[in-house]
Amino acid sequence: MSDVSFNNPTPQFGTAEYVGKAGNDHCQFCHQPIAGSYYRVNDTMACSSCAEQMRGELAKDSHAAFVRGILFGIGAAVAGLIGYAAISIMLQGWVISYMSFGVGWLVGAAMMKGSNGVGGRRYQVAAVLLTYAAVSMAAIPIWIYYAEQHRPRQTEQQKLEAEQRQLEKESGQAPQEQTPEPEKPRMSLGTWLGRVALLGLASPFLELEGNLFWGAMGLVILFIGIKIAWKMTAGRPAQIFGPFHDSPQPAS
Repeated sequence: MSDVSFNNPTPQFGTAEYVGKAGNDHCQFCHQPIAGSYYRVNDTMACSSCAEQMRGELAKDSHAAFVRGILFGIGAAVAGLIGYAAISIMLQGWVISYMSFGVGWLVGAAMMKGSNGVGGRRYQVAAVLLTYAAVSMAAIPIWIYYAEQHRPRQTEQQKLEAEQRQLEKESGQAPQEQTPEPEKPRMSLGTWLGRVALLGLASPFLELEGNLFWGAMGLVILFIGIKIAWKMTAGRPAQIFGPFHDSPQPAS
């Protein structure tokens, strides 16, 4: 909304709000005195102008809103995946599992932003899946990074073995060459990507094999991050009641 914010009212908690106090109550959105009729927006007092404006601007669930929420959520999940992997690599393998909290919040906030505040069960399910996928798939770039780091050592070892075979061949001590084994058929790119994706999605549970305690802790932290995304995308339907009419004040 342009000038009325339902999500951030500033109600006066110090005094109770009673029906029938004409001239003494204020709208909790525009903070103007209420005279005559008033409305209740989720138990918060509002003037007729603010109530009508919110009634016309209430976010409604639709296919377009859900698609926007999903697109924003996917973008946030990708950003969370990159951030999770980058920080883990920069810290030399110290996996910051607590970043699952940030990923869950990022996905939830992005989905609510994309849907203009619309939430619900299908938004929650999508947020859970995106948060889990972002955190678990972050293991893939981490594995690739460390595989590249160890590749030079493997190449050097192969070079030494080749030099050793050459020396043995020149000295006549090389063993007789055996018939080479037939090459195994190469894995297609689609098959490789599918296996890598499945391995990444299973990575939170694979951590249990390396260290049971820290693997279990990682799962608990991931669950909390997922719970954050679940709560944020629940949405809060606004209910507008009224109009109510103040009783006339007794003459003094």
